[in-house]
Amino acid sequence: MYIFKRHKKTKIGIAFGGGGARGYTHLGVIKALEEYNIKASDFSMISGTSVGSIVGAFYASGATYKEMFNIAKNIDLSEIRTSKIPFMPSKTDGIQDVIKRNLGDINIEDLPMPFACIATDLKSTKEIVFRNGNLAKAIAGSCCVPGIFVPVVYGKYNLADGGLRNNIPTNVPKKFGCDYVIGIDVNKYRTYGTDSIKLTDVLPATIRILMQSSSLRGYLTADVMIGPETKKFSSTKAKDDDMMNMIEEGYKETIDKMPQILQLMSKKPLKKKVKQQYLDEEMVINE
Repeated sequence: MYIFKRHKKTKIGIAFGGGGARGYTHLGVIKALEEYNIKASDFSMISGTSVGSIVGAFYASGATYKEMFNIAKNIDLSEIRTSKIPFMPSKTDGIQDVIKRNLGDINIEDLPMPFACIATDLKSTKEIVFRNGNLAKAIAGSCCVPGIFVPVVYGKYNLADGGLRNNIPTNVPKKFGCDYVIGIDVNKYRTYGTDSIKLTDVLPATIRILMQSSSLRGYLTADVMIGPETKKFSSTKAKDDDMMNMIEEGYKETIDKMPQILQLMSKKPLKKKVKQQYLDEEMVINE
């Protein structure tokens, strides 16, 4: 097994981005990291948006690639998106059940490693960063794509997909003291539009436009960005071989970026943190 030399005082974060069904790609990233003996415990903070919040929570629980793979391959996506009626959003009970069944009905602060889950509040329009509170509910809110899922009512918030505000939340670990952050973008080709004026085509195109600017923020703060090739995959469904193919794409891209990742992991801590307040103006920390 490869052993890398890490500076013990350096705080490094990792941010798992949103991307719907393309989230399987995150597992390939984790597989590659494990091959180089980089574990979840090597990160001082883990953050995630939408499907990235699901993967991030499992990672923060200490789950390995193999454990996450076994859980993922047994998830029936029809149990997640339950509505069979056109234009009728599904409830997020299926998402919450997956979290509770595998991680327990726990709070975010009960996870072994620091974790932040990002959602968007429809009332205030602000980005909400959950660092405590019910894990399953916060993740469900983070995954609540408009038009696909019914907004999640959680305390004073009406939550929708975190990607509307912060799709690749690399700035969050830095806000909480990390020197450097690795970001993962599982949907770097999100910018295509549509010639159609049908609602079924217009709504996804609109969301992609929103996610484009939201994702750009993640690139501005990342020290290393892992961007696998996922253009040929759908963000709403996965065919029979798609899961394994997406994992392979995530794995290959991470191996390609490994020299940069290892260099980052061995860096000394920053003497002076650079505050990027312009990225935080619309951020609400749920403490």
